[in-house]
Amino acid sequence: MQRLLFVAVLVLSTLIGCQRLGTSSPATPEGVTWIKTVSPPPGSAQVPYQQFTLDNGLTVLLHQDHSDPLVSVDMRYHVGSAREEPGKSGFAHFFEHMMFEGSEHVDDHGKRIKEVGGYNNGSTNRDTTQYYQTVPANELERVLWLESDRMGFLLDAVSQRKFEVQRDTVKNERAFRIDNVPYGRVNETINQALYPEGHPYSWPVIGYVDDLDRVDVGDLKQFFSRWYGPNNATLTIGGDLDVQQTLAWVKKYFGDIPEGPTIPAADPQPVTLEADRFVTLEDKVSQPVLVMSFPTSTPETDTSTRLSVLANVLGRVVTVCCINPWCKRENC
Repeated sequence: MQRLLFVAVLVLSTLIGCQRLGTSSPATPEGVTWIKTVSPPPGSAQVPYQQFTLDNGLTVLLHQDHSDPLVSVDMRYHVGSAREEPGKSGFAHFFEHMMFEGSEHVDDHGKRIKEVGGYNNGSTNRDTTQYYQTVPANELERVLWLESDRMGFLLDAVSQRKFEVQRDTVKNERAFRIDNVPYGRVNETINQALYPEGHPYSWPVIGYVDDLDRVDVGDLKQFFSRWYGPNNATLTIGGDLDVQQTLAWVKKYFGDIPEGPTIPAADPQPVTLEADRFVTLEDKVSQPVLVMSFPTSTPETDTSTRLSVLANVLGRVVTVCCINPWCKRENC
């Protein structure tokens, strides 16, 4: 009874906290709309933030933290390998590389970040592609300019040479991480067994070499025009920032970028295994390995989080990857 009472009190306090979210709208520049302010109750693990949207559809999340004179900027596009077409696998990840090759007014994105002592990188998974950087707080405007330039002015800077360089880079990355690594193709093989052919989760995020050889610059430009509009992106900024000044910069650099095509929501494609599957993968390895994978729940849910904790207790990282087919750790 005591346990049930504790849960009830916790749920009640959480609901009360949610009711306190965002009751007053801060002043915003023209073209920027306040959506909500999230102020979690004391002791909550949730991060407080304010949410805004631009007229062109860009979602903006701001979080203030004045503990260090730093800001982190994350631009997340809601497209990953699951939005690719069969026969064009790996294109979302390939395009992530192209976004670092410079845009119309920027010769080298990474160089502009490093010269002020910042750090930047990107990542691609099945559902999203993100570009992130951390810089001194007084360089926030620089980062917003850089991100807006490659969102709004990338295509004119794309050349056949840059395209070929990054194609070779991605192919070498696949060789280094998967094809030439002991047990490197295990996760790829598991996904092919868990999902039917043609399912968007059945192919690897990095793609197949034959598909990478097949794409051209025209495919890249179509991909950018389809998925990289402001209405398909979320800009998250956290750190030592001034909300009003940050919104003014966001409006200045992103406000005139045209809205992209309407992106329909992806329909869930649940998969049920009718029976156990046994797959043998032959490779040049010194010792055989047995991998068992158990389909569980949708990722990023309470159930999947509990299973990940249990797997860590039972067998640490390797077991996590075995019990959770959505695990993307490179060292699994």
